[in-house]
Amino acid sequence: MLAYTYMEHGRFSLIEKPVPELKGPRDAVVRVTLGSICTSDLHIKHGSVPRAVPGITVGHEMVGIVEQVGEEVTTVKPGDRVTVNVETFCGECFFCRHGYVNNCEDEHGGWALGCRIDGGQAEYVRVPYADQGLNRIPEGVTDEQALFVGDILATGFWAARISEITPDDTVLIIGGAGPTGICTLLCTMLKHPKQIIVCEQSEERIRFVREHYPDVQVVRPEACAREVRRLSAHGGADVVIEVAGTDETFRMAWECARPNAIVTIVALYDHPQILPLPDMYGKNLTFKTGGVDGCDCAEILRLIAEGKIDTTPLITHRFPLDQIEEAYRIFENRLDGVIKVAITEKTK
Repeated sequence: MLAYTYMEHGRFSLIEKPVPELKGPRDAVVRVTLGSICTSDLHIKHGSVPRAVPGITVGHEMVGIVEQVGEEVTTVKPGDRVTVNVETFCGECFFCRHGYVNNCEDEHGGWALGCRIDGGQAEYVRVPYADQGLNRIPEGVTDEQALFVGDILATGFWAARISEITPDDTVLIIGGAGPTGICTLLCTMLKHPKQIIVCEQSEERIRFVREHYPDVQVVRPEACAREVRRLSAHGGADVVIEVAGTDETFRMAWECARPNAIVTIVALYDHPQILPLPDMYGKNLTFKTGGVDGCDCAEILRLIAEGKIDTTPLITHRFPLDQIEEAYRIFENRLDGVIKVAITEKTK
C-alpha cells in the first residue's frame, strides 16, 4: 500500500509499505477513505515533536471502513464506517477512568497514531484499542462531515468544555480563524456566550469568519488588546483560548484576559514559553493547558447528525493520496486560500 512516511528531519516521502495486520485482540484495521493534513504533521516534519519516530506513517485525521477486528473488539465490526481518534487510550487506567485519556498509562497511550506508530496518510491503518479509538459514523453523516471529529474538532470541543464558558462571558479565541480555531469557535458557540471575539491576521481567514459567522467580532493582532478592553465589561475577556502557538499570541492571551479569567492554551509551541509572573501578579489567572482528552467523539458525531456542527466549509482543497506531496506543498505554504485539505483514496 501507499503510505506517506516520516523519513528524517525535514523530509516525508510517499513509499510502499505492507498492509497493516492485527497485532492484538483489541486492534482493528481500517481502510482509510478520507484523511487530512494537520499542522501537527508539519511540527513532526520540522523536528518540533521529539517523540515522533522516523519511519512511521504520518497522519492522524481520518475516517474509513473497518476491515478487520480483533477477537476482543465489541463496539465495531467489519463494514462499519468509523472516525479514528487522534488519541490511543485503554479506557481502564486511572487517567482514562477520569476522562484524562491524553495521559493514558498504556505504553502507546496518548498521541500515538502518526507520531509513534503508523498513522493514516495511507491506504490502511491499524488502530489499537479499537473500542476506544473508533466511533461509528451515524447514517446520513458523510465522510467530509465526520473527517475532523477525531482531532481538531475533538480539540475544539475539549477546549470549550474545560474553559467553563457561561452565557455571561466574553470569549476571545486567538488564532481563531485557522482550522483548530474554527473548530474551537463552533464548539464555543454551542455554549452561547454573550460575545465571541476572534483574533486573526490573515485577510483571507478574516473574510472566511465574517462570511460564515457574521455574529462573531473579528480583530487583528495589533488592535486585539485595545478592542478586547473596549468590547468587554471588566477590562478584558472572561475566557481566552489560545490556538495560534507563537510567542506573541502566548503573551497576548494573558494580557487580554480580565483579572480572575480562565486562559486555555490549546496551541503546540515550537519552543518553551515563559510565564512572566511579576508582570501578571495580581491578575489571579487560571491557566489550563495540554493535549486534547479526545473522549467526546460520540457526542460530537451526534451534534453533527443533528445539524449543530458543520466543519465542511473548512475543506478548501481535495487531493488523492498519490498526490499528497502537492497537497502538503499547498497546505504548508498556505497557498490558494487553503484552510484544510482532504486526502481521498488513491487514483484507481
